[in-house]
Parts: sequence; structure tokens; C-alpha cells
Amino acid sequence: MLVDTPPELRLQLLGAGISEVGAVFLTHMHADHLHGIDDLRIFSLRDRTPVRVYIADEFAGALRARFDYIFDEDVRQDPGSSAPEIDLRTFTTGEEVEIAGFKLTPLVFPHGRMNSYGFRCGSLGVIVDGKSIPDAAHAILKGIDTLVINALWWGNPHPTHFNVEEAIAAAQSVGARRTYLTHLTHRLDYAELKADLPEGIEPAYDGLVVGIE
Repeated sequence: MLVDTPPELRLQLLGAGISEVGAVFLTHMHADHLHGIDDLRIFSLRDRTPVRVYIADEFAGALRARFDYIFDEDVRQDPGSSAPEIDLRTFTTGEEVEIAGFKLTPLVFPHGRMNSYGFRCGSLGVIVDGKSIPDAAHAILKGIDTLVINALWWGNPHPTHFNVEEAIAAAQSVGARRTYLTHLTHRLDYAELKADLPEGIEPAYDGLVVGIE
């Protein structure tokens, strides 16, 4: 299962040695998380079956409009060209959904003027983008073993993302045993950040493997 389709999706899949995609969970409509969706075409062409893509109810219409050449038969590309074949499905916050064999509970987080969705999947919690953890999500994440959470930089609070201090506090508030910080900016050096973080919290990195129970 992929989480989001960023603009460099093809390169990331090649770099990680991923050749199969069972389904995709889209967190929100920002370009840096979405605009590589066309790279899904190789999977639907090769496997001759649509790729299942899951998105929150509130974003389904916007996704269809932004990528009308994928979803609207009236504007599909000319014969001889191709577009991803997508089986679009929606989810509702807090209601468990099975995606590519994984049972997820979608969770909503404030991300400026837009919501962003993460999830809990067994022992793993994921907050790709967000500024705070609402009470409903906090209750579901409480006692999580592993948390992946966005954190831009130290200090200087951001209106739509956690900074490092806020991410640490959020992880500690849900009692995560281990936490990986993601969505980090170029301002942070990996080794320096890792040395400065509390025990049980460290930066994520490309190729990191995290087990799910």
C-alpha cells in the first residue's frame, strides 16, 4: 500500500525496489503529496486492472476535477495514449477500512485551511501532515507502539505543520514507544538532529523499514 503519490513517485519506487502496488491511500490534496498520480499508469497497464485508490469523502470530487483526464470519459486522452485506470474509493474518519490487506482506521488532522488524513494500522500510527492531534484521533492513537509524524524544523512554529518540539510533545502525549520524524526540511542535518532528540524519537530516512503488528 502506498501512502500518497508525490511528484517523484516513479523514482522513489525504483529506488526502493517496489514493483507491486496493491492500493493507494491519499492523505490530502496538496501537490507535493498528490501530483505523481499519473505514475500509477504502469501498474494498471501491466496488470490490466485498475489501481484501487482511497481518499476521504470530502476530497473525492476535487480529485476527479483536478485529474479529469483520468476520471472523466468525456476528456479521456486520444486512442493510442494512456492514463491510469483507477478504482476510486472513499473512506470516512474513524471507520475501519481494509486496504490491500491492511486494516486501517483513518484519522483527520488540521492542516491549515485543509484537513489531512492519517491512520492507525495495528501498532503503527501515521500523521503525514498536520498541526495538532484532535481529541478523537488522540484517543485512537493512545498507547501506540510506533508513530510516524511530520516535523519541519526546530523552533519557529509553522501554521500547518508540527515543528520538532511540537512533534515530540505530540508523540509523548499519545505514549508512543518509538517515533520517527518525517517531512523534515533541508535545514536539519540527520546526525545532528538524531543526537539532539529524546530517547525513542529519531529522524526517518529513505528506505527505513518499520514493522507492523
